[in-house]
Amino acid sequence: MGAKHVAVLMGGFSSERPVSLSSGNACADALEKEGFRVSRIDVGHDVADVLSGLKPDVAFNALHGPFGEDGTIQGVLEYLQIPYTHSGVLASALAMDKERAKCVAAAQGVPVAEAKVMNRFDIVSEHPMAPPYVVKPVREGSSFGVVIVKEDQSHPPQVISSGDWRYGDTVMVERYIYGRELTCGVMGDKPLGVTEVVPQGHGFYDFEAKYAAGGSSHVLPAPISPKIYQKVQMLALKAHEAMGCRGVSRSDFRYDDRQSEDGELIWLEINTQPGMTPTSLVPEMAAHAGHSFGEFLRWMVEDASCLR
Repeated sequence: MGAKHVAVLMGGFSSERPVSLSSGNACADALEKEGFRVSRIDVGHDVADVLSGLKPDVAFNALHGPFGEDGTIQGVLEYLQIPYTHSGVLASALAMDKERAKCVAAAQGVPVAEAKVMNRFDIVSEHPMAPPYVVKPVREGSSFGVVIVKEDQSHPPQVISSGDWRYGDTVMVERYIYGRELTCGVMGDKPLGVTEVVPQGHGFYDFEAKYAAGGSSHVLPAPISPKIYQKVQMLALKAHEAMGCRGVSRSDFRYDDRQSEDGELIWLEINTQPGMTPTSLVPEMAAHAGHSFGEFLRWMVEDASCLR
């Protein structure tokens, strides 16, 4: 038998296209080194026809954002009966919807911040809640469209209702959580290590902090107490299971330890398609657990299936 044929899906047409291209090409390079036959697919609206012609053994999903991680491409792959990596249709759609994901996580005992979902045009004249708070699109990733409203801000952010806003009319308004940025990946049914993300020269972990050179530093293992470290791992696994995720996911948290070590630990969201370059957060966690980048991706390919 020849080498397994893996189609790496990347690019697409969401706001996160550049990130996806970076992830996809890094994964394709590493999978080729692992001995797989790799086809690189810059995903367009003809992706079903392209995949039908290629007939790959596995689709490695390196797409980010709408279409790639909201259940849509997963449905296409189910229809074509091509085994694929990461989560399935329902878990992907659920995790992408911040409001519904929070409801499911909270029902399983995962601590979340108080929030309300609103039409963006209803946040023009007065604050929807006492500042500080965060306004974010309900179905975007990579911190696109996230606006932090500080305590001393007298009016709501006008960008939300401006013509420049391109993230949909429905937004989530969430209590701002002070403190440190923690994140934890899950691989199969096991949590990986906990990383503290420290933005460099940025007010928060925004798109530039995530992807620009020197935008942030990753501290792994996070310098927190063993009790909080294990709690983050437990909550990341609980959120992964509550959403019905498969393969790899990553949960993000805020940890406010200003008053005490126990502090306040809040789950923010789960990412079913985390970045996949060798220096991305989850591959770093996998390396810390003893898996090279190539071994990690091989595990994901072997884990791929339909009906996820």
